[in-house]
Amino acid sequence: MKKTLLLLFLLLFIKISFGQQTELSNEAKISVLTIAPGSSLNDAFGHNAFRIKDESKNLDTTFDYGRFDFEAPNFYLNFARGKLNYSLGTSNYYDFLSFYIRQNRTVKEQVLNLTQSQKQKLYNFLIENYKPENRNYLYEFFFDNCATKIKDVTKITLNNNIAFNEPKGFEQETFRTLIHNNLNKNSWGSLGIDVALGSVIDRKATPEQHMFLPENIYKFFENATIKNSNKPLVKESKTLYNQKKRIKPTSFFTSPLFVFGLVGLLMLFITYKDYKNEKRSKWLDVILFSITGIIGIFILLLWFATDHTGTHQNYNLLWAFALNLLMIPQLLKKKASNWFIKYLKLLLILLCLMALHWIIGVQVFAIGLIPFLIALFIRYIYLIKYFNAE
Repeated sequence: MKKTLLLLFLLLFIKISFGQQTELSNEAKISVLTIAPGSSLNDAFGHNAFRIKDESKNLDTTFDYGRFDFEAPNFYLNFARGKLNYSLGTSNYYDFLSFYIRQNRTVKEQVLNLTQSQKQKLYNFLIENYKPENRNYLYEFFFDNCATKIKDVTKITLNNNIAFNEPKGFEQETFRTLIHNNLNKNSWGSLGIDVALGSVIDRKATPEQHMFLPENIYKFFENATIKNSNKPLVKESKTLYNQKKRIKPTSFFTSPLFVFGLVGLLMLFITYKDYKNEKRSKWLDVILFSITGIIGIFILLLWFATDHTGTHQNYNLLWAFALNLLMIPQLLKKKASNWFIKYLKLLLILLCLMALHWIIGVQVFAIGLIPFLIALFIRYIYLIKYFNAE
């Protein structure tokens, strides 16, 4: 009985102590941290976090919504299906800052202009959200990520009474352009994004939607005002660490444009040799139809079999035509069927439609693919002439 009473007393003491720790003092400050992009693709867009500092409570901690677990069951499958859970995490502020200093990434801080009750409300929200049953959320790159969570939590704290004014020199841009601003267009990461994401990201984002990028959280927060009082949302801004200049190792000779340029030249050379010798390199056509067909199936799966919103209406299907896989038996024949010649003409029309989509702005495609697509177009023309001559 005594042991039970002692245990109950200890639990009550811990609960009371924890409750006291969550009561912020008047000295408490809540700020938003913005971390600049890193060198790898997974951190190419930066990061955001809240910092809660209360010296009288010996409290200086960060909360961020960018945590995920590589060891989670079916991690890669869930990522591909758009069902990947991210979570709210917390760190000691100095450990958090040191981590990004070691990565040589600029860290900026914006102290929010909150009343005592608003600070407490935001902190309580984060504490509640950090509970194991609440901390996970379904990640969505454009609309629910580590940056949009900062905006959403701040809006909840201020009962949506925030006016996000447009920063000086602001220009409304498409989602794809906003991505490209953080990537080299002639990079493998950019190529993968441009192949996997559809025309839905070629529409212009609203000013508030620009805040899916951490750097835009900083820009919009810097210009935001609190509607009821017309006070600035940010009371103080400072740079905690400035990135040291570094030379980015870039080589055109390993870029998509160069690699696909070589592939395109090889295709044109083989096509020219075939034309001269009045023959057809079946192995090349089987490879081309297999690759374009497999990529086409991959694009269809991203569009229809996942929860990703950015993969819809992807007109890369105009060159990566999934039905090409079914045409391989025709390529192995000495004489193709008449309908197959019409199919090849359809492929030419689809490539022309793709060019039209690009010109009028329906969808922007990967520039690295240009040499390959030109060579593919010419190869299709040769195949039509070859089969018609038989």
